[in-house]
Amino acid sequence: MSDVLSIENPRDGVKILRMNRPDKLNALDLDLAAALHREFDALASDRTTRVVVLTGAGRGFCAGLDLDGYGDIPGTEEFGEVHRTLARQQDIASLVQKIRRLPQVFVAAVNGPAAGGGFALVCASDVRIAAESAVFAVSFIKVGFSGCDIGTSWLLPRIVGAGRAHELMLTARKFGSDEAVRIGLLADVVPDDALAGRIDTCVSDLLAAPPLSLALTKRGMWLSLEMPSFDTAVEFENRQQVLTSVTADQSEAMTAFVEKRSPIYENR
Repeated sequence: MSDVLSIENPRDGVKILRMNRPDKLNALDLDLAAALHREFDALASDRTTRVVVLTGAGRGFCAGLDLDGYGDIPGTEEFGEVHRTLARQQDIASLVQKIRRLPQVFVAAVNGPAAGGGFALVCASDVRIAAESAVFAVSFIKVGFSGCDIGTSWLLPRIVGAGRAHELMLTARKFGSDEAVRIGLLADVVPDDALAGRIDTCVSDLLAAPPLSLALTKRGMWLSLEMPSFDTAVEFENRQQVLTSVTADQSEAMTAFVEKRSPIYENR
């Protein structure tokens, strides 16, 4: 835990990462990004956490990069401007790359504004659920940069379709949770005071799956977006099915389903 990132363990297998700069709408600066990097790196070797809920403190999810200054990456202070800027860019962008690579399922609990880098964190998450008051914006082009940033040019077209993504990235207009769910960015929108309960239900649904099945499904669904053909995807799926079919957890899942009880998994 750090001052800018609170970490909660509400139940076995679940972590809540709450960005904690509410006075800045949880805008990303060097300290917050470093705290997220540390936790993501720890998750890479964490065999007990299966679901990660990413959310913000206060009335915002994440307003993107702190326009008052992000800070220089340690060790680059004497570098040239291009070199410092590239290191900073790579530091931010690698957050969404880590989310994609981690075995845990990430659930974005969007409790308020999500713009720029915050919007990218939403897109990189596996499941996205928002409160009615949440607003979204790609934002980058509004402050003079390219609209293609932090993985958004790859992620957003695959989530909402190229036509809609192009319009949102080129105009950087704000849009609300009602439009976000209509275009497929969100899985669900609920009243603000119901967000925690809806997230808890989603987490329960995710934990009902065997650990290996859940992790492989996350990996498979994202990798399928990069595969060149339908047949390639089917061959990949076949191998996932064989892997999971010989686990004790798969047998337990089937038995629990037939017996109408909650499964007990042992990662075996």
